[in-house]
Amino acid sequence: MTLPASFIARPFAHRALHDRSDGRPENSREAIAAAIAAGYGIEIDLQLSSDDVPMVFHDYDLGRLTGASGAVAQRSAAELASIGLSGGPTGIPTLADILGQVAGRVPLLIEFKDQDGAMGPDVGRLERAAARLIAAYDGPVAVMSFNPHSVAVLAEELPDIPRGIVTESYSEASTPTLPAPVRDTLRQIGDFDRVGASFISHEAADLDRPRVAELKQRGATILCWTVRSPEAEAEARKVAEQVTFEGYLA
Repeated sequence: MTLPASFIARPFAHRALHDRSDGRPENSREAIAAAIAAGYGIEIDLQLSSDDVPMVFHDYDLGRLTGASGAVAQRSAAELASIGLSGGPTGIPTLADILGQVAGRVPLLIEFKDQDGAMGPDVGRLERAAARLIAAYDGPVAVMSFNPHSVAVLAEELPDIPRGIVTESYSEASTPTLPAPVRDTLRQIGDFDRVGASFISHEAADLDRPRVAELKQRGATILCWTVRSPEAEAEARKVAEQVTFEGYLA
Protein backbone atom coordinates (compact mmCIF):
# COMPACT_ATOMS: atom_id res chain seq x y z
CA MET A 1 0.00 0.00 0.00
CA THR A 2 1.36 3.39 -1.01
CA LEU A 3 0.81 6.57 0.94
CA PRO A 4 -2.25 8.54 -0.24
CA ALA A 5 -1.63 11.95 -1.79
CA SER A 6 -2.96 13.61 1.37
CA PHE A 7 0.21 12.54 3.19
CA ILE A 8 2.32 14.50 0.71
CA ALA A 9 0.03 17.52 0.57
CA ARG A 10 0.68 18.85 4.08
CA PRO A 11 3.44 18.83 6.72
CA PHE A 12 3.16 16.64 9.82
CA ALA A 13 3.18 18.14 13.30
CA HIS A 14 5.65 16.08 15.34
CA ARG A 15 3.87 14.62 18.37
CA ALA A 16 1.04 16.92 17.24
CA LEU A 17 1.26 20.72 17.30
CA HIS A 18 2.73 20.90 20.77
CA ASP A 19 3.82 23.94 22.76
CA ARG A 20 3.94 23.36 26.49
CA SER A 21 4.09 27.11 27.16
CA ASP A 22 0.66 27.39 25.54
CA GLY A 23 -0.86 24.42 27.38
CA ARG A 24 -0.26 21.91 24.56
CA PRO A 25 2.14 19.15 25.66
CA GLU A 26 3.48 16.51 23.29
CA ASN A 27 0.90 13.97 22.10
CA SER A 28 -1.85 15.68 24.07
CA ARG A 29 -5.47 16.24 23.14
CA GLU A 30 -4.74 19.98 23.11
CA ALA A 31 -1.84 19.55 20.64
CA ILE A 32 -4.04 17.33 18.49
CA ALA A 33 -6.79 19.96 18.43
CA ALA A 34 -4.31 22.68 17.46
CA ALA A 35 -2.92 20.60 14.59
CA ILE A 36 -6.41 19.89 13.26
CA ALA A 37 -7.34 23.57 13.46
CA ALA A 38 -4.18 24.51 11.52
CA GLY A 39 -4.77 21.82 8.90
CA TYR A 40 -1.57 19.91 9.54
CA GLY A 41 -1.11 16.17 9.40
CA ILE A 42 -0.39 14.65 12.80
CA GLU A 43 2.39 12.30 13.90
CA ILE A 44 1.84 10.48 17.20
CA ASP A 45 3.64 7.80 19.22
CA LEU A 46 2.32 4.65 20.87
CA GLN A 47 3.37 2.87 24.05
CA LEU A 48 1.54 -0.02 25.72
CA SER A 49 -0.06 -0.02 29.17
CA SER A 50 0.26 -2.97 31.54
CA ASP A 51 -3.26 -4.06 30.55
CA ASP A 52 -2.55 -3.95 26.80
CA VAL A 53 -4.12 -0.61 25.92
CA PRO A 54 -2.26 1.50 23.32
CA MET A 55 -1.42 4.87 24.87
CA VAL A 56 -0.42 7.99 22.92
CA PHE A 57 2.88 8.79 24.61
CA HIS A 58 6.46 9.02 23.36
CA ASP A 59 8.76 8.01 26.20
CA TYR A 60 9.16 4.66 27.93
CA ASP A 61 9.40 6.44 31.28
CA LEU A 62 6.90 8.93 32.69
CA GLY A 63 9.44 11.34 34.16
CA ARG A 64 10.13 13.81 31.34
CA LEU A 65 6.52 14.45 30.35
CA THR A 66 4.59 14.09 33.61
CA GLY A 67 4.97 14.63 37.33
CA ALA A 68 5.08 10.87 37.86
CA SER A 69 7.95 8.41 37.50
CA GLY A 70 8.46 4.83 36.39
CA ALA A 71 7.79 2.88 33.23
CA VAL A 72 4.65 3.41 31.19
CA ALA A 73 4.43 -0.37 30.73
CA GLN A 74 4.03 -0.88 34.48
CA ARG A 75 0.84 1.21 34.74
CA SER A 76 -2.70 0.38 33.68
CA ALA A 77 -4.52 2.48 31.12
CA ALA A 78 -6.73 3.92 33.84
CA GLU A 79 -3.71 4.91 35.90
CA LEU A 80 -1.99 6.48 32.91
CA ALA A 81 -5.11 8.42 31.91
CA SER A 82 -5.21 9.91 35.41
CA ILE A 83 -1.61 11.17 35.19
CA GLY A 84 -1.57 14.77 34.01
CA LEU A 85 0.77 15.77 31.21
CA SER A 86 3.14 18.51 32.40
CA GLY A 87 2.05 21.90 31.11
CA GLY A 88 -1.41 20.76 30.08
CA PRO A 89 -4.86 20.29 31.58
CA THR A 90 -5.43 16.63 30.64
CA GLY A 91 -3.91 13.21 31.17
CA ILE A 92 -2.26 10.69 28.86
CA PRO A 93 -4.72 9.80 26.07
CA THR A 94 -5.40 6.36 24.66
CA LEU A 95 -5.16 5.66 20.95
CA ALA A 96 -8.94 5.23 20.95
CA ASP A 97 -9.29 8.74 22.40
CA ILE A 98 -7.16 10.28 19.67
CA LEU A 99 -8.73 8.35 16.82
CA GLY A 100 -12.10 9.62 18.00
CA GLN A 101 -10.80 13.16 18.25
CA VAL A 102 -9.14 13.27 14.82
CA ALA A 103 -12.06 11.46 13.16
CA GLY A 104 -10.47 11.45 9.72
CA ARG A 105 -10.14 15.23 9.43
CA VAL A 106 -6.38 15.19 8.77
CA PRO A 107 -3.87 12.42 7.93
CA LEU A 108 -2.55 10.51 10.92
CA LEU A 109 0.95 9.01 11.03
CA ILE A 110 1.28 6.54 13.91
CA GLU A 111 4.70 5.50 15.20
CA PHE A 112 4.95 2.29 17.22
CA LYS A 113 7.76 2.61 19.75
CA ASP A 114 10.06 -0.40 19.98
CA GLN A 115 8.74 -2.79 22.64
CA ASP A 116 11.63 -5.29 22.35
CA GLY A 117 14.20 -2.96 23.87
CA ALA A 118 16.90 -3.74 21.31
CA MET A 119 15.02 -3.64 17.97
CA GLY A 120 14.56 -7.41 18.12
CA PRO A 121 11.58 -9.70 17.44
CA ASP A 122 9.97 -9.61 20.90
CA VAL A 123 7.07 -7.48 19.70
CA GLY A 124 3.43 -7.96 18.81
CA ARG A 125 1.28 -7.05 21.80
CA LEU A 126 1.21 -3.32 21.03
CA GLU A 127 0.84 -3.89 17.31
CA ARG A 128 -2.09 -6.28 17.65
CA ALA A 129 -3.88 -4.15 20.24
CA ALA A 130 -3.56 -1.02 18.11
CA ALA A 131 -4.43 -2.83 14.88
CA ARG A 132 -7.89 -3.67 16.17
CA LEU A 133 -8.59 0.04 16.60
CA ILE A 134 -6.90 1.20 13.40
CA ALA A 135 -8.73 -1.38 11.28
CA ALA A 136 -12.03 0.20 12.34
CA TYR A 137 -10.84 3.79 11.82
CA ASP A 138 -12.40 5.74 8.97
CA GLY A 139 -9.74 8.19 7.88
CA PRO A 140 -6.30 8.55 6.27
CA VAL A 141 -3.80 6.70 8.46
CA ALA A 142 -0.35 5.14 8.06
CA VAL A 143 1.80 3.16 10.51
CA MET A 144 5.55 2.98 11.07
CA SER A 145 8.27 1.95 13.51
CA PHE A 146 12.04 2.03 13.91
CA ASN A 147 11.84 -1.71 14.56
CA PRO A 148 11.34 -3.65 11.29
CA HIS A 149 9.97 -6.60 13.29
CA SER A 150 7.16 -4.32 14.43
CA VAL A 151 6.45 -3.27 10.84
CA ALA A 152 6.34 -6.96 9.84
CA VAL A 153 3.64 -7.60 12.45
CA LEU A 154 1.72 -4.58 11.20
CA ALA A 155 1.92 -6.01 7.68
CA GLU A 156 0.13 -9.11 8.93
CA GLU A 157 -2.40 -7.29 11.07
CA LEU A 158 -3.12 -4.33 8.78
CA PRO A 159 -2.28 -5.44 5.23
CA ASP A 160 -4.35 -2.66 3.66
CA ILE A 161 -2.80 0.20 5.69
CA PRO A 162 0.33 1.96 4.34
CA ARG A 163 3.39 1.11 6.44
CA GLY A 164 6.92 2.42 6.65
CA ILE A 165 10.17 2.23 8.57
CA VAL A 166 11.51 5.11 10.66
CA THR A 167 15.19 5.34 9.80
CA GLU A 168 18.30 7.25 10.82
CA SER A 169 22.10 7.31 10.75
CA TYR A 170 22.33 4.98 13.77
CA SER A 171 25.48 6.58 15.09
CA GLU A 172 26.88 5.30 18.34
CA ALA A 173 26.09 8.68 19.92
CA SER A 174 22.42 8.61 18.93
CA THR A 175 21.78 4.94 19.78
CA PRO A 176 24.32 4.00 22.47
CA THR A 177 22.30 1.09 23.85
CA LEU A 178 22.18 -0.79 20.54
CA PRO A 179 24.98 -3.23 19.72
CA ALA A 180 27.12 -2.15 16.75
CA PRO A 181 25.95 -5.07 14.54
CA VAL A 182 22.32 -4.06 15.09
CA ARG A 183 23.09 -0.44 14.23
CA ASP A 184 24.93 -1.54 11.10
CA THR A 185 21.99 -3.68 9.96
CA LEU A 186 19.33 -1.05 10.61
CA ARG A 187 21.39 1.68 8.94
CA GLN A 188 21.18 -0.20 5.63
CA ILE A 189 17.33 -0.23 5.67
CA GLY A 190 17.59 -3.77 4.39
CA ASP A 191 14.13 -4.82 5.63
CA PHE A 192 12.25 -2.38 3.40
CA ASP A 193 11.12 -5.00 0.89
CA ARG A 194 10.69 -7.81 3.41
CA VAL A 195 8.08 -5.91 5.41
CA GLY A 196 6.31 -4.49 2.37
CA ALA A 197 7.06 -0.89 3.27
CA SER A 198 6.09 1.90 0.90
CA PHE A 199 7.84 4.77 2.70
CA ILE A 200 10.55 5.69 5.13
CA SER A 201 10.65 8.57 7.59
CA HIS A 202 14.34 9.38 7.75
CA GLU A 203 16.47 11.56 10.02
CA ALA A 204 16.53 15.00 8.39
CA ALA A 205 20.24 15.54 8.97
CA ASP A 206 21.04 12.25 7.19
CA LEU A 207 18.95 12.62 4.03
CA ASP A 208 22.03 12.61 1.79
CA ARG A 209 22.61 8.91 2.54
CA PRO A 210 22.93 6.93 -0.73
CA ARG A 211 20.46 4.29 0.44
CA VAL A 212 17.79 6.99 0.80
CA ALA A 213 18.41 8.11 -2.79
CA GLU A 214 18.24 4.49 -3.94
CA LEU A 215 14.88 3.90 -2.28
CA LYS A 216 13.51 7.15 -3.66
CA GLN A 217 14.61 6.18 -7.18
CA ARG A 218 12.77 2.88 -6.75
CA GLY A 219 9.54 4.73 -5.93
CA ALA A 220 9.55 4.79 -2.13
CA THR A 221 8.07 7.88 -0.53
CA ILE A 222 10.60 9.77 1.59
CA LEU A 223 9.35 11.56 4.69
CA CYS A 224 11.69 12.98 7.30
CA TRP A 225 12.04 13.91 10.98
CA THR A 226 12.39 16.26 12.80
CA VAL A 227 12.67 19.69 11.15
CA ARG A 228 12.88 22.67 13.51
CA SER A 229 13.25 25.75 11.30
CA PRO A 230 12.21 27.08 7.89
CA GLU A 231 15.83 26.85 6.77
CA ALA A 232 16.09 23.20 7.78
CA GLU A 233 12.77 22.53 6.07
CA ALA A 234 13.98 24.03 2.79
CA GLU A 235 17.09 21.85 2.92
CA ALA A 236 15.14 18.71 3.79
CA ARG A 237 12.71 19.23 0.93
CA LYS A 238 15.56 18.83 -1.56
CA VAL A 239 15.18 15.09 -0.84
CA ALA A 240 12.09 14.48 1.29
CA GLU A 241 8.60 14.70 -0.14
CA GLN A 242 7.18 15.82 3.19
CA VAL A 243 8.51 16.90 6.59
CA THR A 244 7.68 16.26 10.21
CA PHE A 245 8.25 19.47 12.15
CA GLU A 246 8.14 21.10 15.57
CA GLY A 247 9.02 24.43 17.16
CA TYR A 248 7.77 26.59 14.26
CA LEU A 249 4.94 26.52 11.73
CA ALA A 250 5.95 24.61 8.59
